[in-house]
Amino acid sequence: MAEETERAEEEEVEEEEEKIKKAEKKEKKEAPKKKKKRKGLFSHYKIEGDNLKRLLPFCERCGIGYFMADHGDRYTCGHCGFTRYKPTETKE
Repeated sequence: MAEETERAEEEEVEEEEEKIKKAEKKEKKEAPKKKKKRKGLFSHYKIEGDNLKRLLPFCERCGIGYFMADHGDRYTCGHCGFTRYKPTETKE
């Protein structure tokens, strides 16, 4: 009879530990990611005096109205996938 009570107590302890672990996992869940705000068209132009200056080039394949994304070493069109690499500066 003593063995049965010990086993029952051990099972209860194990169940409590499992409940605690599950509760800790629930607490660790991260908040949902916030949606990125889309940049407006104003971010593609700069006003200099009375003139507008385009900050990004248009796609050569798609034509006017399709800006290319700036990826540091290259420009890429999101519409057709065309990529134009920027010239690299060589040091002599």
